[in-house]
Amino acid sequence: MGKIKIAIIGVGNCASSLIQGIYYYQNKSEKEAIGLMHWNIGGYTPSDIEVVAAIDIDKRKVGKDVSEAIFAPPNNTTVFMKDIPHMGVKVVKGQVMDGVAPHMKEYPEDETFVISDAPEADIVKVLKESGAEIALNYLPVGSEDATRYYAECCLEAGVAFINCMPVFIASDPLWAKKFKEKGLPIIGDDIKAQIGATITHRTLAKLFADRGVKLDRTYQMNTGGNTDFLNMLARERLKSKKISKTEAVQSVLPEPMEPKNIHIGPSDYIPWLKDNKLCFLRMEGRIFGDVPMHLELRLSVEDSPNSAGCAIDAIRCCKLALDRGISGPLLSISAYTMKHPPEQYPDNIARQMVEEFIEGKRER
Repeated sequence: MGKIKIAIIGVGNCASSLIQGIYYYQNKSEKEAIGLMHWNIGGYTPSDIEVVAAIDIDKRKVGKDVSEAIFAPPNNTTVFMKDIPHMGVKVVKGQVMDGVAPHMKEYPEDETFVISDAPEADIVKVLKESGAEIALNYLPVGSEDATRYYAECCLEAGVAFINCMPVFIASDPLWAKKFKEKGLPIIGDDIKAQIGATITHRTLAKLFADRGVKLDRTYQMNTGGNTDFLNMLARERLKSKKISKTEAVQSVLPEPMEPKNIHIGPSDYIPWLKDNKLCFLRMEGRIFGDVPMHLELRLSVEDSPNSAGCAIDAIRCCKLALDRGISGPLLSISAYTMKHPPEQYPDNIARQMVEEFIEGKRER
């Protein structure tokens, strides 16, 4: 089938997990491939993905081969595949813009970003010369201007876009139209995890609704020790993130809850947790006879491999769209792998839509 050539914008923990996974599954059989939602998508397996360009702003990554950069500080995710061969792809410096929150300068270098003094690359030129077909956006939460900048670069370079961050691009009709007119597929926005806080919360909320339980109040509080959680200490950067996560849960309820009764968002940064995410979830409802019931759940999961499990499917579905000449938002895989897709569907329906898309029975 050939390779799927991708560019990565932001060589952080999520990129590290994705790239480790590409090589981890290289010598596995379908039976041995634990942790994948799909082994084969339209003839493409995980090892068919090839990183041909990478962009970052940290001095410990810029100028290094991607195989080294994914293990450089402040990355701190689990290393499950340490023997990554030299890839011959150097990380280039991108635009900083609003990608680095001011408060992050107050933290030790091994926990935060350190801006490189290398010259900024011509991103459109990098994308074109690398032969990238698809770009993944892994910028920090709150990088509104930077995300739009890179989306424009992809449009100019003729590269499809997978927006893994909570800046509304695929779900914005104006941006969706731009990619449609350029003949490019787009997937987004804000990547889900395989089994993470949001997908668990959605599933339980849907269970409550399906079983006739009235959900009165709920919260989801998340803590972690990676740069994502450090970045999100700046609450002003969380507007889109909070909308994305809240709508993901609200969308499965018969009617939306009042804002005062639902709270979803990060709570704090705990350095020693590293890339481990702790979710504390509480749901208060009423069962038969208006009798109260409460549910409390604690979820502990390595954050970045969890998202890579969805990204690896999004990449291959995006490649199928390119092969088939499909452009604009890919509704099925966006609904299945993203928190704020152009159209929300219950997860079981979204999964069926993805299967139909893979089989060629659904256009988008």
